[in-house]
Amino acid sequence: MSVASVPGRTWLSEQDCDLAAFRTLVARTTDLADHPHADSVADDVPVYDAERLRTAGDRDALRAELVRAFADGPGIVVIKGAYPDPSVVDRVTAVFEALIAEQRASGATAGDHFAKPGANDRVWNALEKTALYDAQAFADYYANGVLALVSSAWLGPGYQVTSQVNVVNPGGAGQTAHRDYHLGFLSNAAAAAYPAHVHRLSPALTLQGAVAHCDMPVESGPTLYLPYSQLYEPGYLAWRLPEFQAYFEAHHVQLPLAKGDAAFFNPALFHAAGTNRTTDVRRTANLLQISSAFGRAMETVDREAVANAVFPVLLRRAAEGAGEEWLDNVIAASAEGYPFPTNLDSDPPVEGLAPPAQADVLRRAVREKWTPERLRAELRAGSERRES
Repeated sequence: MSVASVPGRTWLSEQDCDLAAFRTLVARTTDLADHPHADSVADDVPVYDAERLRTAGDRDALRAELVRAFADGPGIVVIKGAYPDPSVVDRVTAVFEALIAEQRASGATAGDHFAKPGANDRVWNALEKTALYDAQAFADYYANGVLALVSSAWLGPGYQVTSQVNVVNPGGAGQTAHRDYHLGFLSNAAAAAYPAHVHRLSPALTLQGAVAHCDMPVESGPTLYLPYSQLYEPGYLAWRLPEFQAYFEAHHVQLPLAKGDAAFFNPALFHAAGTNRTTDVRRTANLLQISSAFGRAMETVDREAVANAVFPVLLRRAAEGAGEEWLDNVIAASAEGYPFPTNLDSDPPVEGLAPPAQADVLRRAVREKWTPERLRAELRAGSERRES
């Protein structure tokens, strides 16, 4: 059934927001039997062991299970041990801390979408900044197979990773409940101008993730979630309403995370960062917003610069015996995986229906052992061909 033919209203408004209907919709219990690859269910959230996911035999069945969890299930999964090697996380945390120190020294203050600006530490476009600061740490971090598995399950190939560091300092206040990008970043009036089928489609274009860069007990304020709230059709118009905010405050769940754990969730899920009530935990998370090849990411990333920075690491790791999956995962997080939009006069399809994407060029460069200078020239020429 196509999105447009789903029964329901053509347009949505705040008048369609019915708390009683919302309450009925989210008052569900998650059955472990519906998530056969999960180890347990905590507060209606399926909890997976990363090692079990890595060794699962039927990958298609596993991906289908994750899609059901995001689309029709609780809307969120937690993966324990997503980053099993703490040194990989610690090296990237050190980069984050250096970036925050540089940001503070410059006098810049990073705003926050749903919390008071300046109360916590935020690094925008941490993906590009990390790659340019420490390409080896970047490569080891984004080679992660769990990240690739979950991203490709929900979004398919050609997905684009963006990253924003969020550090909630001791005493730092949390966020208000919200839905996320795309429609979650619009005013209610602007969101209501989009037809209902766009409200249903928007969550399929992004995936939200959070990797714990430190142990996060509940008192440190890990993210609050309301399972099944992504199912509420007028939710992009409801989350700001006081009665829905109050319901979220009374019924949300909050799961502790250990360093290296990750949570992934449908961006339409009602959620909010919690308040850090500790005196000594700088709650550090890498917030991942992963976009479909067919959508528009929230952040502008200079993926040409990222690809050039990471290329020497890819060459070296390939020579040392890194497998194709490891290399592909890093390339997927680094380069543009989709060839459009482009200028078809100067960048015509040569073999097939599309010209090569940036990621295709990077894969070829690794396979053929190009020099960094050649890759830099090829990527620059490709960018120029795509210009109007």
